[in-house]
Amino acid sequence: MQDPGPAPASPDFELDLLAVPKAVPELRRALSAHAHAYRPLPDIQLCVSELLSNVIRHLGEGTPVTVRVTGAHGNRIRVAVTDPDPRAWPLLRRAGGDDETGRGLALLDAVSLRWGIEQEADRKTVWCELGEG
Repeated sequence: MQDPGPAPASPDFELDLLAVPKAVPELRRALSAHAHAYRPLPDIQLCVSELLSNVIRHLGEGTPVTVRVTGAHGNRIRVAVTDPDPRAWPLLRRAGGDDETGRGLALLDAVSLRWGIEQEADRKTVWCELGEG
C-alpha cells in the first residue's frame, strides 16, 4: 500500500452501483460517454473493470460500490472504487501460466503510476493513479 498523497478533488465522474457482472461493460460504456474528459480512456476503463471485478469475485455479486474518476483535467487521473468491507484487501500476486484468475491487480499495477488502499472503519477504497495521456 502506498501513501495516497493529497486528498483527491471532487470527482469528475461518480457512480453508485451494485457490483454484478453486467455492470462491468455498462460502467465502461458510461466512461466512454465522458471520453472527451478522460485520457487515457482505455487504461481508465481497464482499471475500473479490474477493480469492480475484484469486488464481485471476492465480496460477492450485489455488493454496493461507488466508482469515482477524479482529475480529468490535471496531469494525473485517479480511479477509485469504494466497497463496504474494510477487511478484504486485494493482494498483488503472480499468476501462473495456467491460472485462470489472478492477473487483475498485475494489470492495474502495470498501467498505473501507483495504487493503494484507504481503509476506514466501515469501508475501503482501492485506488490507482494514471498519467494523463
